[in-house]
Amino acid sequence: MFGLSPTKILFTALIIAAVWYGFKWLGRVQEDQKKPRGGGGGRAPSNQASHPNASDVEYEDLVPCPKCGDYVIADKRTGCGKEGCPYDK
Repeated sequence: MFGLSPTKILFTALIIAAVWYGFKWLGRVQEDQKKPRGGGGGRAPSNQASHPNASDVEYEDLVPCPKCGDYVIADKRTGCGKEGCPYDK
């Protein structure tokens, strides 16, 4: 009734092997997703050219125009283009 038959041992070994190799495959898939793409194969992914990394982008602060409320670059204070804007040059 509770004896160990060759069929039970083989079935248990197959289940253990399937789980083991499944975890190995899942680990490789996750590592591949973490690696940056590009360089190999000679072709850059299309989204890499249009979306630079956050460390590559320079950000500028914006402040609202006191006249109309449109946001303008804080350091340059370029005008919003509307009549009476105090930042128009």
